Amino acid sequence: MNSRPEARTLGTGGTGEGNGVTGDAGGDASSGGTPAAGLTRASEPVVKEAHPARRFRLRRDPTVPPWLFVVPALAVYALVVLYPSASGVVYAFTDWSGVGGFSFVGLDNFRTLLDDDRALESVSNTLLLTLAVVIVQNAIGLLLALGVNANIRSRSLLRVIFFAPAVVSPVMVAFLWKYVYNPDNGAGLNAILGAVGLGGLRQDWLGNPSLALWSVAAMVVWQYAGYSMVVFLAGLQGVPPELHEAATIDGAGIWQRFRYVTWPLLAPALTINLMLSTIGGLKLFDQVYAATNGGPGTASETLSTVLYKQAFVFGKFGYSTAVALVLAFFVAAVSLVQLRYLRAREVTA
Repeated sequence: MNSRPEARTLGTGGTGEGNGVTGDAGGDASSGGTPAAGLTRASEPVVKEAHPARRFRLRRDPTVPPWLFVVPALAVYALVVLYPSASGVVYAFTDWSGVGGFSFVGLDNFRTLLDDDRALESVSNTLLLTLAVVIVQNAIGLLLALGVNANIRSRSLLRVIFFAPAVVSPVMVAFLWKYVYNPDNGAGLNAILGAVGLGGLRQDWLGNPSLALWSVAAMVVWQYAGYSMVVFLAGLQGVPPELHEAATIDGAGIWQRFRYVTWPLLAPALTINLMLSTIGGLKLFDQVYAATNGGPGTASETLSTVLYKQAFVFGKFGYSTAVALVLAFFVAAVSLVQLRYLRAREVTA
């Protein structure tokens, strides 16, 4: 008889099973509990705690490991990149013709490469082409970046125009420039030279062995100078203007500000551009094959065109993979040495 009475459900006068919200009326109604107090306590939601065993099971439920999310991408990468690369390393030591079986020949393919005059000439052409592309492309890219970084009204339009060739297919660029290099006196570059009174400079740009390689280099520079411009432009916009203002107050001219303020802070952008242009030049294939096919003769032959022809023209897949392996190691070695040197000279603002 002295036990506490059950709390009543709000609005129903029931026993609490009507809407699941109950409250303590502050004691027995006869003991002085007020309705307001009962309403306040009854309006509080009931929070049910999970059973201790249930909480334990929730904590012990295994979660999906994060590395499982990259498994599909790794599987595709292994199938498309890693497996063919490993197979190529194996085929470099065989006489595989592309179909059927093969036998291991040891280092014979690499000895053949050293005795192949065509391949050795392609190494020289590749180095000359890369050197020309790296120097001219980055020099023009830097000048363009300095120009479009100035406070001129058309700078946004100029950025788009200069960068546009970089997004065009290299094969399309090669066919475009084949028309520009048309040997006919009334077409392309020769027509322009004749129109401005420089007809004596007209040439067979792609048919002349002494000009073919440099004509391809000009084509590559035209396409990717805008890409280098964008990288340099990002570096220029990262130079604090306060440094230029301080240098101007100290009496530094335009050249002094560029040499002692801008140029050192452009080192990271220069590293990126030199790395990209060097790697691209060493493995250049599309423009060369589409424009000259390595000709005339072997005047514009590169290592990439040599390994392509050895594989798909002469059917020497084992020898071509040996050339590809040498090219890959050469590009990696040059890139690592270049990266280490360039990173050592980088400074920050």
